[in-house]
Amino acid sequence: MTLYLTRLAPHPTSRLAQQELGASSHHASLHRRVMSLFPDGIPEQARTHFGVLFRVEDTPRGCHLLVQSNEPPAPDRLPAGYGTLTTRPLDTLLDALKPGLTLHYRCTASPVRKPGATTRAHYNLPAAVPLNGPAADEWWQRQADKAGLKLLTLHSQPVDAARDRQTPDGTAPADRTKNSNRIHHHRVRFDGTATIINPDVLRTAVHSGIGRGKAYGCGLLSIAPAPDPA
Repeated sequence: MTLYLTRLAPHPTSRLAQQELGASSHHASLHRRVMSLFPDGIPEQARTHFGVLFRVEDTPRGCHLLVQSNEPPAPDRLPAGYGTLTTRPLDTLLDALKPGLTLHYRCTASPVRKPGATTRAHYNLPAAVPLNGPAADEWWQRQADKAGLKLLTLHSQPVDAARDRQTPDGTAPADRTKNSNRIHHHRVRFDGTATIINPDVLRTAVHSGIGRGKAYGCGLLSIAPAPDPA
C-alpha cells in the first residue's frame, strides 16, 4: 500500500487557516479539517481507514500541516483561499530502508505512564500520568526500540498540549461546558538520529504511528536519511 505525505501551507490571509492551525486551536476542529480532505461515506474509524496521521510544524515561514495517509488528500475539498497542498509518495523512502542506515527522525508524541488500579487508588493518580524530562526520554527510547530503531542522539522539548471537549458520541459539543468530557493530550516533540535495526518493524511504525492521541496531532513519525556518524 502506497503511503503519501502531504504538506498543507495555509494562505497568510486566511483567518480560518490561521485559527485552525494556531496553538490555541481546538484540536478536534483541526482533526475534522484534516478528515474533510478525504472521501465521505466511511461509517466508522475513517482516520484508521485512510491511515491518517498529522502534525503541525512551526517553521520560520510560519505554521504548516503535515498529513500522512494511504490516499492522497483532495485539494478541492479545502475551503477557497485556505491554503495549498503538496503531496508526494513515500514509497522510495520506505523501500530504501535497510539495517544499519542512519536516519533523522521527528515525532510529536504523548508520553505517559499508565499505573495499575491499586497504585492509582493509593496515590489518587489519573489513568495516564504525563511524563516529562528524563522520564519522557526513557519512554521515547522504549518506543524507538519497539519501532526497530537504535537511538544515536535525542533532543526533546515540550509543546502545547492538545485540549478539547467531546460528547459521549465522539463529537464536539455545541455547549462545551455540558455533557462533555475533557480531552487532554500532553505532548513532547522528539528529534534526533537513529540507526535502523529492523526495517520491517520501522515501516509498520511509520504507517501506524506511535503512542496515543493520534486524532489530536500526535504519533506521526517522520524519517529522512542522514549521513553516517563519523
